[in-house]
Amino acid sequence: MTETILTEKLTATAFAPFGDVLDSSGDPDRIINQGLCGRYHDRARMDFGPAGRAGISIFRAEPRALPYRLDMVERHPEGSQAFIPMSMDPFLVVVAEDEGGVPGRPRAFLTQPGQGINLLRNTWHGVLTPLHAPGLFAVIDRIGDTPNLHEHWFPTPFLVASN
Repeated sequence: MTETILTEKLTATAFAPFGDVLDSSGDPDRIINQGLCGRYHDRARMDFGPAGRAGISIFRAEPRALPYRLDMVERHPEGSQAFIPMSMDPFLVVVAEDEGGVPGRPRAFLTQPGQGINLLRNTWHGVLTPLHAPGLFAVIDRIGDTPNLHEHWFPTPFLVASN
């Protein structure tokens, strides 16, 4: 029997065990550029391990829809991974705590327009799941020669549905 996971609103507090919410909420940390720009400084705990470097890539992912069938999650043991949408469309973020080397019960978050995320190193997460076209994201993650991907396929898929 398929278990249903209901989406949650993405907040910094709820998402903290898995990573960082990237947005411009609250007052800026600094005002720059002759007073015309607010800088929200150092919002992500980026980590590229001892054998990697930061890279910026562009991803274009096919839009998905809710309810969404979740059958696999992955993690990157060598580095964090930030996803910054290049449109104002919300997207689905699925994460799970590690339970002895395998993912626990997943949680699903819906971003608000203008929010991105940074996944901490070794965090189980679903694949990039835009809910609207164009599905275009800037991704900052680890570039390196050592293996950096673990996948886990659930014996019974979950169904992610709107709350």
